[in-house]
Amino acid sequence: MADQQWDLLIQHALIFDGSGDAPVEQDLAVDKGIIVARGVSLPVSNAVTTVDASGQWLTPGLMDIHTHLDLEVELEPGLAEVVRHGTTSVIIGNCSLGLAFGSQERNGESPIVDCFTRVENIPKSVLRKTIEQVDWDNSADYLDHFDKLAVGPNIAALLPHSMLRVEVMGLQESVSREPSDAELTAMEGLLNDAMKQGYVGLSTDGLPFHYLANDPNTDKRIPTQFAKFGELKRLLHVVRSHDRVWQTTPIIENKIKGLLYFMLSSGRLFGRRLKTSALSAMEFVLAPKITNSMLKLAGLINSRWLDGHIHFQALGTNFRIWSDGIVSPIFEEMDSTCQLIAKEYDDVDGRLALLNDPEFINNFRKDWHFGRKGKTLATFKAKLGLPDSMVIRDLDRMIFDGAPIKEWDSESLQQVFDRLEKFQSGHSSSARSDEEASAFEKFPKPILDDADFMLHMMREYDKKFRYWSDVANVGNKKTLDLLLHKYTLPGFNDSGAHITNMAFFDTNLMSLKLAQQESMATVSAIVKRLTREPAEFFGLDTGTLNIGAQADIVLINPEALKTWDTNNTRQLHYRDIFQHQQLVNRSEGIVDKVYINGECAWENGAPGEALGNKKLGKILRAK
Repeated sequence: MADQQWDLLIQHALIFDGSGDAPVEQDLAVDKGIIVARGVSLPVSNAVTTVDASGQWLTPGLMDIHTHLDLEVELEPGLAEVVRHGTTSVIIGNCSLGLAFGSQERNGESPIVDCFTRVENIPKSVLRKTIEQVDWDNSADYLDHFDKLAVGPNIAALLPHSMLRVEVMGLQESVSREPSDAELTAMEGLLNDAMKQGYVGLSTDGLPFHYLANDPNTDKRIPTQFAKFGELKRLLHVVRSHDRVWQTTPIIENKIKGLLYFMLSSGRLFGRRLKTSALSAMEFVLAPKITNSMLKLAGLINSRWLDGHIHFQALGTNFRIWSDGIVSPIFEEMDSTCQLIAKEYDDVDGRLALLNDPEFINNFRKDWHFGRKGKTLATFKAKLGLPDSMVIRDLDRMIFDGAPIKEWDSESLQQVFDRLEKFQSGHSSSARSDEEASAFEKFPKPILDDADFMLHMMREYDKKFRYWSDVANVGNKKTLDLLLHKYTLPGFNDSGAHITNMAFFDTNLMSLKLAQQESMATVSAIVKRLTREPAEFFGLDTGTLNIGAQADIVLINPEALKTWDTNNTRQLHYRDIFQHQQLVNRSEGIVDKVYINGECAWENGAPGEALGNKKLGKILRAK
């Protein structure tokens, strides 16, 4: 050892190696991007660079198994918003969407724009910037093109089912008819090729509010949702034959159908167990008991009688989602607001015409009150915590954060509504300023109810009032239990999607914070869940600090982690690469350093010199 020369020596760190074992204080040496030594008091004279990590945690680079960074990585390969949170490996191609087959622009169709715009709430202008970067047209060249990019984190890819259907059938045909047997055979062939090329699996989607964005299909869902059971069975036979992963979302409209589809994980029923990663394990505000039912289902599927291998992705923080007016993924679930969202981003007049249409108003009021008012079956089910709709429509749960009237910021919409009612009943002093009084004067008189309030807000301000709601994991009361459950894995971060609606880049750090509040043993368990466990599940060579492993390393300041509140560090930030606003999370001071392939990618609150300028990560192909 005395004759060895190392590029880097990290001293005195408390090392969590991803095995789940108790941490140990050790030194760690790196040379040529590889971990070459671990131990106590390694010789300083052997190292070109020495880092004193006293009082810090050292972990393997963290994984994000559910991202939509497919687009952002083409515009900013360094992915600094990811790396700053200690994430060094990401999986793309989730929810049936991705760029595996290039732009697929044929016959006037633009599937990337059509599919991503509404499903992932990414403006068309941003999507078109991405398409300009595309110079491949097949799944093999897609993986290979990452070797030409100065990628920051390592990249692994799922083959997206919607794009597979488009590749074989064309976009219009894929949402208009069933595939022929020859087309199914062609899909199987492309999928088999992709598995050989190193894709980690196939992604599909079943959520009922994922719609296309372009005429004439704004009332149709994305292509994967037109696939019948037989098609998925055939395609997943290919996936299970390679021991790869099926990533999916639940079919929530038809619980019997959803159960049947999840049974595709069963080895007893289908010949070989299928690794399945499904959404999602959270404590939902309107349906707090539903996740327990999903986990019991996972226990049944994974039992020795059915021999399945399914886990649900658990979000490691409160599920806070922002809305600009009614433009938000959660409002795609209601038929009336879905019509509004289908209008082009800048089509203010089109939305206003709808908002003044008597038929639309009637439908909106029905949707707004569905399951909330009256003695109906839907209302009874909602009281039992089994609602037919998961849309937050309680004004006291909707908090202004970018309000048109200065006084409204940080207030609930309910507080404003209450003052409005007093104002209209003759108490003019209830308005706290001339500006608020002027705003109140414009509301219809009398204001009928909260549906009337929302209709006026949309007519008056369109998308220029912003508010958030916590949809799940309020107060993080059960979040840690879900993260540690044997039938879950941390995930569903959606990093890179919903760019003005949510920002869960930091969820891995929040998972560590929740574990830290419990015990050091829990921190060890969470580190394993964020590194080695998902790497093994997806068949990837990453997530360890073993000798000979690629040196993907994170140094974390546990004292800064202890006092950090994720809700205080989310901010809307203009990004030059998008020429658009994006909601980001800047958890300053928690991640001290990030190394990818032995090179410093992040330090002292800023990107390392190499990040974005040099290829650090690599394409991770399934083993």
